[in-house]
Amino acid sequence: MIKRTLCFNNPAYLSLRNKQLVIKLPEVECNDTLPEAFKRDATRTIPIEDIGVILLDNKQITITQGVLEALLANNCAVISCDSSHMPTGLLLPLESHTLQSERFRNQLDASLPLKKQLWQQTIQAKITNQATALQRVVGCEVGNMRSWARDVRSGDPDNYEARAAAYYWQTFFPRHPHFVRGREGEPPNNLLNYGYAILRATVARSLVGSGLLPTLGIHHHNRYNAYCLADDIMEPYRPYVDILVAEIVNEGKDITQLTTDIKSRLLTIPILDVVIDNRRSPLMIATTRTSASLAACFAGETRRIAYPVL
Repeated sequence: MIKRTLCFNNPAYLSLRNKQLVIKLPEVECNDTLPEAFKRDATRTIPIEDIGVILLDNKQITITQGVLEALLANNCAVISCDSSHMPTGLLLPLESHTLQSERFRNQLDASLPLKKQLWQQTIQAKITNQATALQRVVGCEVGNMRSWARDVRSGDPDNYEARAAAYYWQTFFPRHPHFVRGREGEPPNNLLNYGYAILRATVARSLVGSGLLPTLGIHHHNRYNAYCLADDIMEPYRPYVDILVAEIVNEGKDITQLTTDIKSRLLTIPILDVVIDNRRSPLMIATTRTSASLAACFAGETRRIAYPVL
């Protein structure tokens, strides 16, 4: 079943009743001029089991411990935003798989050669998808990128990832010919940051659901990063976000601010169509397949990660 992504931009009171998320709006509840019938109709309920990602983007949101407990018990990713409306925190369950201890051990015991081979597959898939995205969005030559993808060796010692990224970003946004990809850079970096945060939460949720430690990466190893493995595994999925951002940019809208409309578009990332092994599914389901295949690699059952192909 496709899980829902919920975003709360306005003040809200979130509580739990009969395994349902109960949503009340204080602005409505405290308005004595409104009829009681209207207030009752303004209260919404959503089954907890239907929710995959929930984003809290207002300082006047109250959420009960009962809601958090139920969300985490159903492997929901809870994202908190800062005052600039950018995702800044991620809450995930500690236990969500029956074989979690065994899978932790397999992950911890993974050999360096295996990790390098898995990173090779990851970068090959990323560059291949970047090439397709670039060709689809801009229509420019990508033979060099496909050649680089084929030439990636175990562990990517030649750093083809960086070489491909340099070519990719200098041509991906024709409306912004001097675009430089950077977290603190000029728009549309703000759109990319927001989209990648949603993607990261989705991938982290799938990794936890497969009994893996999202902190322990196969390549990323920043001591201050709690989601190194999520940052590794999301790499081949980034071009899906890039294409969506390019569509928004090419519409000619003002992208200096993350408007409600733009955020609504970016919140569709978990349900974007993705193809893995010729099977089409929503991105959220695809990341679950990818994380399950990674767990199988750590267990020695296979040596191939199931990544999407654009």
